[in-house]
Amino acid sequence: MSETHEGGSLPPRANPELLGQDAAEAELLRSFSSGRLPHAWLIAGQGGIGKATLAFRFARYLFSEGRRQPGSLAIAETDPVFRRVASSGHADLLTIERQFDEEKGRYKKDVAVDDVRRIAPFLRLTAAEGGWRVVVLDGADGMNRAGQNAVLKILEEPPKGALLMLVTERPSALLPTIRSRCRLLTLPPLADVVVDRLLAPLHPELDATARAGLVHVASGSIGRALGIAKHDGLALLTQFLTIAGSEPVDWPAAHALSDKLASPSADESYRSFAQLLIDWLGRTAREMAGGTDRFGRLSGEEKLIARLKGAGRLEQVLEVWEKVTHLFARSDGANLDRRLTVISAFNTVSAALR
Repeated sequence: MSETHEGGSLPPRANPELLGQDAAEAELLRSFSSGRLPHAWLIAGQGGIGKATLAFRFARYLFSEGRRQPGSLAIAETDPVFRRVASSGHADLLTIERQFDEEKGRYKKDVAVDDVRRIAPFLRLTAAEGGWRVVVLDGADGMNRAGQNAVLKILEEPPKGALLMLVTERPSALLPTIRSRCRLLTLPPLADVVVDRLLAPLHPELDATARAGLVHVASGSIGRALGIAKHDGLALLTQFLTIAGSEPVDWPAAHALSDKLASPSADESYRSFAQLLIDWLGRTAREMAGGTDRFGRLSGEEKLIARLKGAGRLEQVLEVWEKVTHLFARSDGANLDRRLTVISAFNTVSAALR
């Protein structure tokens, strides 16, 4: 699924609140009010910012004729339509998404083509409640070519009173012919203040400083912030930065962290750490190049940043970012030893400080 619901947050279909996406909501309202609502929407943007939440919010709005509030897509949680959408019990709504892989403990990478093929016959049926038939395809970039061709056939001859909403993090992964037949609605990252507001009630144990660190690395995504918190990603990153920034490097501590991340039970923690480290290096390079100073937000980064800035090593930071990105990608693709991968990351960073 493209929208995460970790750390106690509600899944998109049951979430009554959408913060920070007022412009996108207003665009859907304007389009509906005009009487010329496109039959297909491509709702795009990074993960965890409310794309699927917006799609289900709009579906509820369409199903609630006669009870709509002016200027808002919001439907009361006590409304029968809200409850039926939340429980996957509305006869005129079909949701297609990646299935959960019980064996691997995570969602599959691809959307099953057989699931996608259910869309056409569903949309061609007469609406059970005399209104709209709506399909939300969450994680549309996970369709293979056969699945995309099945969607394209629907878009070429859309049934009357039918709406298809494709939710995606990567619009470029879809066929150009699909993109050209959909209205594109791109959602921006959430403002830090919005991420903080959403994070506070879900993780009341975090103080303001700890929350600020999570918000800083979440890149405008509440979904990402919750995932990082769940898998201890921020603590792992700050531990790495502290060790790598020490002079000399505390190699026993580096090996201990590598062993921890190589544990079979640390699969998601390892992935969270790897992405955070890559993002931190990229952000550091951009901020050094732009002369901005947002450093010191994370515990453990001060010494490392000071050593990099003191040497004026922007080119080395860019090179380290490229090498570490390639290192983790190769390790994941070839299923290499994670312990050696993390040690190699330490070596790569420490080499730039010599």
